[in-house]
Amino acid sequence: MTFFDLLILLVIAGICGAVGRGVGGGFSKGGCLVSIAIGFIGALLGMWLARQMGLPELFAINVGGTSFPIVWSILGGAIFVALLGLIGRVAKKG
Repeated sequence: MTFFDLLILLVIAGICGAVGRGVGGGFSKGGCLVSIAIGFIGALLGMWLARQMGLPELFAINVGGTSFPIVWSILGGAIFVALLGLIGRVAKKG
């Protein structure tokens, strides 16, 4: 994987993370780096959930030999953001 491939992968993860943040709602702090992190965490969480349920990999982009699952990244990111929002609300009440 080249440096340019890594940059493309970071941009894709950032876009998926931003969409996941928008869908998940609640957690709006942070900028581009937070979106990239949520995109990667969402990809890990989404693919794990998809494998557990026996679902296929939907719309994956291949960058430099690395497959990045767009749909599962967005869904996993939304779930992750929703969980962060839930934990934040519970912590404020407690």
